[in-house]
Amino acid sequence: MRIGVDTGGTFTDCVVFSGSRLRILKVFSTPDDAARAIMEGVRQLRGGAPDSSLTLIHGTTVGTNTVLERRGARVALVTTAGFEDLIEIGRQARPSLYDLDVRREPPLVPSSRRFGLRERTIAGGRILAPLLPAELRRLAARIHRSHAESVAVCFLFSFANGAPERAVARALRGLGLPVSVACEILPEFREYERLSTVVINAYIAPRMRQYLSRLSPALRQPRDRIFVMQSNGGITPAVRAAREPVRTILSGPAGGVVAATWLARQLGVRQAISFDMGGTSCDVCLIDGEPRTTRETTLAGLPVATPVVDVHSVGAGGGSVARLDVGGALRVGPESAGAFPGPACYGRGGSQPTVTDANLLLGRLDPDFFLGGVWRLSSRASRRVMEQFLQNGKSTRAPTESRFETPLELARAIIRVANATMERALRVISVERGYDPRDFTLIGFGGAAGLHAAELARSLGMRRVVVPRHPGAFSALGVLVSDIVRDSCRSVVGSWPTVTAAQISDSAAWRRFLRQLERHLARLEAATRAQLDREGFAAERARAERFLDVRYVGQAYELTIPWTRRFPERFHAEHQKAYGHALAGQPLEIVNLRVRLTLKTRKPRPDLENHSRRTRWLPARWAAQIKPVWFDDRFWETRLYDRERLPAATRLAGPAIITEYSSTTVVPPDFVCHVDRMGNLILARR
Repeated sequence: MRIGVDTGGTFTDCVVFSGSRLRILKVFSTPDDAARAIMEGVRQLRGGAPDSSLTLIHGTTVGTNTVLERRGARVALVTTAGFEDLIEIGRQARPSLYDLDVRREPPLVPSSRRFGLRERTIAGGRILAPLLPAELRRLAARIHRSHAESVAVCFLFSFANGAPERAVARALRGLGLPVSVACEILPEFREYERLSTVVINAYIAPRMRQYLSRLSPALRQPRDRIFVMQSNGGITPAVRAAREPVRTILSGPAGGVVAATWLARQLGVRQAISFDMGGTSCDVCLIDGEPRTTRETTLAGLPVATPVVDVHSVGAGGGSVARLDVGGALRVGPESAGAFPGPACYGRGGSQPTVTDANLLLGRLDPDFFLGGVWRLSSRASRRVMEQFLQNGKSTRAPTESRFETPLELARAIIRVANATMERALRVISVERGYDPRDFTLIGFGGAAGLHAAELARSLGMRRVVVPRHPGAFSALGVLVSDIVRDSCRSVVGSWPTVTAAQISDSAAWRRFLRQLERHLARLEAATRAQLDREGFAAERARAERFLDVRYVGQAYELTIPWTRRFPERFHAEHQKAYGHALAGQPLEIVNLRVRLTLKTRKPRPDLENHSRRTRWLPARWAAQIKPVWFDDRFWETRLYDRERLPAATRLAGPAIITEYSSTTVVPPDFVCHVDRMGNLILARR
């Protein structure tokens, strides 16, 4: 039995395949201990087969929340003498350039737990000043007295020679503390990013180990295994996730992107945008054949340079709370009502209006069919908090309080503000990066995406929207179908000759250069396969992809391009696309070699509906009921349909509401909806 789990801010989604059918389960998340909700979901899904072997694959927010909430371990930092304060100095970049009262967050490691050693390795990897045994013994004693719970080790130029860092790790082994070593976590140049990444890894490692240990009761059989979703879109064994948890900081959103990519391939769609709207946030990612990845992400203002799926997140979800700012303008999010108390309509004590409450008052949610009828929503509670919000606005004499005279007007405004926030996010990953959203298909999933996807597609001029089956648990499906992925890198900045036009024109010299480059890539690939072998995987079956980080000589940033013997031409083309210009005669510099190994996992076959392919319009009598729903400027008589009763190859015209266990899909009056043979809802403008 393979169970995929996605832990969200409001719900924990669990999926399991039974034959070709997908079973899903949503349980309320337990923010105080995420493992409890996962264990409950596994218990319910495994109940029918308690003795079967289990593979639990899950995305986790433990690493992200640990940094955001500043609840990590007490970290001791060991670095080159004279560079102890680099973690606090950071870069010159100032995100609030004109703010005269900037208050920076304190570093994760205070000065009292930063230890500098008199060692020195130069850029080429040669050791000028070796570590002395006596100094290592003194270091161990000082760390012991500091009451540190975890250790981060990062020396200058350790990407070129990691021997000094490994010597420190061996010397500290007797302390019994987890030790994060930069030459293993991130063997790349740029000292501040490398230092920040290894410190974050050490900061969250103890908490990740505790969390994974609480999942161990789920392992009843010798063959049971636990995998964790990585930020790069692949899965890794729990043992490695506990050792290198920094690779899981975007674990949850990555699962949705993997699922959207998998579905796009099934549909023959090359260009798509994944739109994941849950209870707390909205995550979007551009897919152009493959999802975009990046190594330039931040968490709580701290750089993390490990490979991550290039997801852009905004605080707009079903539980996002509405408020008035100091100027009286309506804001929605990023604060969320979360799993408890949740939106007011959940009837669990929520006292602030949310996006879910607004959708309920507009008629877009069926209060009797939430979670398949297991949970009934309270329209009265939603109206009460809306009225209280309006009353509070009048009492504070907010400049904009006259705009919202009734709860209905407030609900409409909340939806408009939330949609504007999500539209900006979609423009960030498309328009601002040189892509036209009209060329893309919007794949909407998550518990709330179906409520907003059509209106967002209309705003951006997108051709169609795809709402997959079981959209509320689609990210968990992505976790379940993810492959085992291992990324490796070797920095060669400064150690390789520059690539010039004259060198390329000399065919003999160019062939020698390419052969040497291929040998280095092959050695990096062999070392990566050896790592997979040591973890018990059939590394010889893994598919290898090779990449180069290339830049023009003199640049401070680079582009990652697939390895090809014609890589200069590819780099110029990518630079033109990314920045609007290319310098064909400028010498090039290779700064990093990269290898990605992908070991395919077993994928479920699409469950095709056994119905006629002949398109037919759905008769009105198939509607469960008819109710007024607000669209644009008035209430429309709208039919509600049960998605489980919609056969393939049928069409229905908007306005319509399609309800199911995990989500609700809104078909506006100017849209039609088609059900394809895999059961996906395809929405398009009339």
